[in-house]
Amino acid sequence: MDIKKAIAGLDLPRKVRLLTGSALFALHAEPEIGLASLKLSDGPTGVRGAELRGGTIACVLPNATLLAQHWDVALAREVGEVLADEAAAQQVHVVLGPTINLHRTALGGRLFEAYSEDPLLTGVIAAAYVRGLQHKGIAATPKHYVANESETERRTASMVLDEKTLREVYLLPFEIVVEDSSPWAVMAAYNNVNGIPATEHTELVEGVLKGEWGFDGLVMSDWFATKSTAASANGGLDLAMPGPGGPWEDKLVAAVQAGEVAESVIDDHLARLLLLASRTGAFGEPRSWPQDLPAPDSAGRREQLRRFAAGGMTVLKNSGVLPLPESRVALIGRHAIDTVAQGGGSAGVRPPHIISIADGLTSRLGSVSVVDGVEVRLRYAAPGAGVLKDIRATTYDTDGQVLATRDMEIAELAAYGGWAQGAASIEVSGEVVLDEPTRLLVGVRGFGDWTIDVAGRQYATRLAWANGIVEEALLKPPHWTAEVLLSPGDRITARVREASALVGLITQPVPRAPADAIGAAVRAAREADVAVVVVGLTEEQETEGFDKTTLALPGEQDALVAAVAAAAQRTVVVVNAATPVLMPWLAQVDAVLWAGLPGQEAGDAVAAALLGDIEPAGRLVTTFPRSDADALPLIPADGELLYSEGTAIGYRGASEPLFWFGHGLGYTTWEYGAAHASTVDGVLASVSVELTNTGERAGREVVQVYLRPRDETVRLVGFAVADVEAGRTVRVEVPCDPRAQRTWAAGWHPLTGGDVLIARGLGDVRATLPADQD
Repeated sequence: MDIKKAIAGLDLPRKVRLLTGSALFALHAEPEIGLASLKLSDGPTGVRGAELRGGTIACVLPNATLLAQHWDVALAREVGEVLADEAAAQQVHVVLGPTINLHRTALGGRLFEAYSEDPLLTGVIAAAYVRGLQHKGIAATPKHYVANESETERRTASMVLDEKTLREVYLLPFEIVVEDSSPWAVMAAYNNVNGIPATEHTELVEGVLKGEWGFDGLVMSDWFATKSTAASANGGLDLAMPGPGGPWEDKLVAAVQAGEVAESVIDDHLARLLLLASRTGAFGEPRSWPQDLPAPDSAGRREQLRRFAAGGMTVLKNSGVLPLPESRVALIGRHAIDTVAQGGGSAGVRPPHIISIADGLTSRLGSVSVVDGVEVRLRYAAPGAGVLKDIRATTYDTDGQVLATRDMEIAELAAYGGWAQGAASIEVSGEVVLDEPTRLLVGVRGFGDWTIDVAGRQYATRLAWANGIVEEALLKPPHWTAEVLLSPGDRITARVREASALVGLITQPVPRAPADAIGAAVRAAREADVAVVVVGLTEEQETEGFDKTTLALPGEQDALVAAVAAAAQRTVVVVNAATPVLMPWLAQVDAVLWAGLPGQEAGDAVAAALLGDIEPAGRLVTTFPRSDADALPLIPADGELLYSEGTAIGYRGASEPLFWFGHGLGYTTWEYGAAHASTVDGVLASVSVELTNTGERAGREVVQVYLRPRDETVRLVGFAVADVEAGRTVRVEVPCDPRAQRTWAAGWHPLTGGDVLIARGLGDVRATLPADQD
């Protein structure tokens, strides 16, 4: 159907109604003009659907940093295609991803969801992801536009940065994505940019995004980010999410009628919305959704996800113990048993399963001594699979009448944004799975007035929600626990009134003292040929809504590693985390494998990487600081966060870090030979280099090219992956992007002079050429 004709057939209130959501993750339909309701879903590493907790079972892919560590454009497109299938299976039109904000500081809580600290790498990988999604008719939504590198005070803080830094660093990934993949939507951020809300920043939205770059898609707000009516509508925002309600709707109609917003502005917003609907099959000819898509737990899909995860893992250190010999292995650590597959926040997905590292390595080796480690959480999580059975949730109205009852697979649900929204009280219950009487820690989590009935005892507690911050209610809910002797068949029943966001049960073993856990680990390590210690972070540190205060591993994990390393013949550390951690034990261990957040196939992927079934050929996408003091702080002062480092973020401003951006050893060795740089009109166009695999295994190398101009910070300008058999020599051609070779001074100007560095990360430069060579 013709978009202009459709708009002309609507009056002002009906036009404006379409520019705010009909629900948390859906838009209004308008049958008269052939517009169906668009469905949106959070991404970017899984299609969650409309439920914030306990929704549709879907694939949980490896997190964004782990995917980016492949440095592989073809793989990024394949990831987008998988997510397009996942969206189509749920009849979702728009995926809210990828996240292309940068790793400005290692203390950022949401870095796991973004690709890297480098704008070129981020933009190129994201553009391929977008092409994969949109090739199959699913809209991508690069986010969060722009300078959204902090979660602290994210809804109110102003990011203060000069135009050079904004253009060269933080806008560049968005520019690359718009130019190279033409995304159908972009999400505006919560934060202010130099004092102006991102959702009403005329200069950046109308001027740069839609004007200079020619973006023809839709600009939507982040959820509840729109802070005004006329200013946001005039500033270029096309869709205010979610709905119903908010600052648009009737208020925007009134603003048009008062002459504050021209109706032509509304028509432009609606035209962009209808173009998005047309592109995704919700406007005009109805879309036919495929019916034969792979299930999230199908063999083919599992193989893909295992490859995505294992191939991006990074060998940070290796004295020769990896690949792991098939010998007596002691596997130690809480993360080995309770492996963290994904980060915290709105992007959380309900997987078909999560393969723990213990299960993955045991299934591959047949016999492994598995020992639990120290506690790693300050707050308790919902019970894992098999802890409770016959789980039910029931909602009640104010008179105590049942509204709905559902059987649940997990003892946790969202009181906001899902089927339980609006209930006066919610009851959650489950039967403990035990073979004999056992003392357990039981309790509840989530704000509200609770009554708990367990093993013939009744408890009551109030978990108060004082500040009204949604992120805290959903992502850091308070908890209450008690130690109770439970018998097989006992049931835990808890009811909450005035629930705010998330409610759930807690059921887990009573925590051991750290000394006891470390003692058991040391005994197991002494009896093994190799001790594999799995440490890491959890969704308490790596989460939307909150930043970290330290890079240290939580709990007594550092003490655990040091004690095992002192006792074991050989020690391998696997780090189950997406973002940098401190490693005071690094010199004491034989190898370190950076495993990221590996998704649903975590354990099988880690086993494949440790044993060499799949080479962990990843290269780091974030510079690892040596101490907390080396990481940029994230706390705004008087509502402002000053980007005082300018363009010198990450490796550009680093000096002697623990690990450089681009670092990774893989399982073979490499020799770089003759190199040549080609320029076009004074701009580096490509670099070619002879590359020899000097090891005994086939391997994958990532050839990285950096420009070190005079009087400017060093920057990545190109990269290429090469798969090379043992003993073979190949010539690798690395295209170099001119967009990374400019400087901004009231307009773009080419960088001149300096050196071209051909490297395996800036800590391992293999060749240096003059930048003006031809």
